[in-house]
Amino acid sequence: MRSAAPLSAPVPLIEATLDALPEGVSGPVYDRGALTPGIVHIGVGNFHRAHQSWYLHRLMQQGLAHDWAIIGAGVRPYDAAMREKLLAQDCLTTLIELDPSGSSAEVVGSMIDYLPIEEGNAPLIAQMADPAIRIVALTVTEGGYYIDPVSGGFDSAHPDMRHDVENPDRPRTAFGAMVAALRQRRDAGYGPFTAQSCDNLLGNGGILRQTVVSLARLSDPDLADWIEAEGSFPNSMVDCIVPATGDAERALVREFGISDAAPVTHENFRQWVIEDDFCAGRPEWDAVGATFSDQVHAYEMMKLRILNAGHQILANVGEILGVETISGCMQHHGISAFFHKVQHDEIVRHVAPVPGMNASDYVELVARRFANPSIVDTTRRVAFDGSSRHTGFLLPVLREALAEGAPIEGLALVEALWARMCAGIREDGSVIDPNDPHWDRLNAVAKRARTDPHVWISQDQVYGELASSERFAEAFGKWLGLIWSHGAEAALEAYCPR
Repeated sequence: MRSAAPLSAPVPLIEATLDALPEGVSGPVYDRGALTPGIVHIGVGNFHRAHQSWYLHRLMQQGLAHDWAIIGAGVRPYDAAMREKLLAQDCLTTLIELDPSGSSAEVVGSMIDYLPIEEGNAPLIAQMADPAIRIVALTVTEGGYYIDPVSGGFDSAHPDMRHDVENPDRPRTAFGAMVAALRQRRDAGYGPFTAQSCDNLLGNGGILRQTVVSLARLSDPDLADWIEAEGSFPNSMVDCIVPATGDAERALVREFGISDAAPVTHENFRQWVIEDDFCAGRPEWDAVGATFSDQVHAYEMMKLRILNAGHQILANVGEILGVETISGCMQHHGISAFFHKVQHDEIVRHVAPVPGMNASDYVELVARRFANPSIVDTTRRVAFDGSSRHTGFLLPVLREALAEGAPIEGLALVEALWARMCAGIREDGSVIDPNDPHWDRLNAVAKRARTDPHVWISQDQVYGELASSERFAEAFGKWLGLIWSHGAEAALEAYCPR
C-alpha cells in the first residue's frame, strides 16, 4: 500500500493505456476482449463498482469467470450521464482504497458495456432476454422496490406499476423490464435468469421476488407462476462504505496518475454473504472472499440493525449540528457517546450472533470503520432518504423493543432528531437542502411537530401503528420538545450524561 503521489501527466483510463498504468496501480491481467457477458447489472453506481464488480474482477484475475462479464444498465434519464462517462473509458473504473495508513488504487475491468438508456427500455429487455445472461442484479436503493410502507406488500397502485401493467412491452421500471424479458425467455423456450438484489433490505431477495412476481401476475398470471416456480431470488447481505464521488475524489485519482471521470473510493473492508440459490449458475465468488450461507438473514439483521441503523443515529444529529462527515460525528464526544449507548443498551439485545461475531463486537467493528478519517462520507449522503432508511433499519427494532418492554429512550431520541432535521434548518441557522424523495411532506410535518410532536409519528406511511404506543409517543414528545427548546446537544447530554 502506498500514499498517492502527484504525477504531472495522468494516464487516460482507456483499454489502450492499461499497459501504461502508473507504478503500484494494478489493472486487469486478463484479456478483456475475450470476455463474454453473463450478468446485467441495473444501477451502476459507486457501490456496485466497488463491490459486486470488484469481486468478479478478482475472480477474473485468477483466470476464472471470463464468461460472466457485466453489462451495465439503467432505467432513468439520469443514468445516461454515468453511461457516457464509463463508455468513454471502456467501462473501466479506478477503485481507491482509503486506509488510515495510506491509500492504494487498482483498475477494475469486469464490466464490458453499458446499455443505452431509452424510453420503453427496449435495449435492456433484449439483453436480459438473451440466454447468455444468467444473472440480473440490481442496486436501486432501499426505497426503489415498490413496497407499501404500511403493509410491507407490493404497492400495485403506484403510478409506475400501473404504467408497466398497461404497457408491458414499454415498461418504465427495472422490474417491468425484467418481467418483459422473462416473458420473452419463456416464450422462446429458455429458462429464467437469477434476479439478485444488492440493496440494503432485510430479505432483499424475497422483496425482489415479491415485486417481480406480483407485477407479472397483474398482466400474465401464467408467467408469474413460471417465474415463481423456475426462477430464483437469492437473499444477500452487502457491506462496504463507499462515499459519493466529487471533486476531491477526482483530484485524488489524478494524484495516482490516472485521468478517470468516475473514480470510486471505498473503505478497507468488504463483506458479501449470499444465499446459494442460482437457477442458471453463478460465478465462484467465494473463491475471492464472499460467503455462501444459509444464515443470510442473521447476517443481514446484524448489519442492517447495527451499521445501517447506526448511520441514521449519526447522520441526522450530525446534520442538525453541522458536522459534515460520519468520521467527524464519531470524533464529536456527544454524538459518539450517543451512538455507543443506543447500540449497546437498546439495539444489541435485538441482534443474534453470526458465526465468528457477536452483536457487541460488531458494534465496535462498525465504530472503528465509521471513525476512519480517510473516508469522507458525508452526513448528507448518509441521511438521504430517511423515510426509507428509518422504516427499514430502526423502526423494526423499536417495534420489537416495545413488544418486549425493552428500553426505547434512545430509539425515540433518534426519531426526534430525524424530525428536527427534517425541519430544514440547522442550529446555526443554515439551510438543510431537500434530502428525501418525500421532503416536502416531511418538512411541512416537521415544522408542525415543533408545537405538536404527535403529528410527526402520526405519519401512517412511516410509523403505522407505532403512533398508538403511549410509551413511544411520550418519549418522542419529550425528546423533540427538549431538542427545540435547548438544542440537540442538550438532548444528547440528557440521554448519556458525561
